[in-house]
Amino acid sequence: MPRKVRELIRELEIAGFVNRGGKGSHRNFKHPKGLKVTVSGALKDDAKPYQERDIARAIEESQK
Repeated sequence: MPRKVRELIRELEIAGFVNRGGKGSHRNFKHPKGLKVTVSGALKDDAKPYQERDIARAIEESQK
């Protein structure tokens, strides 16, 4: 079962990413190390597999 977009955003914020805003349903997150990632979709929407994969990679990179 896919996770919700709100869960991905919560994980990013816990990892130190900051929401830099966006247009419409897009949110741009930036980490102090310079990593950037965009999350799209309403908070209640199911996350797409590529979104989950991208978020996991970004969090992994931020912890190196």
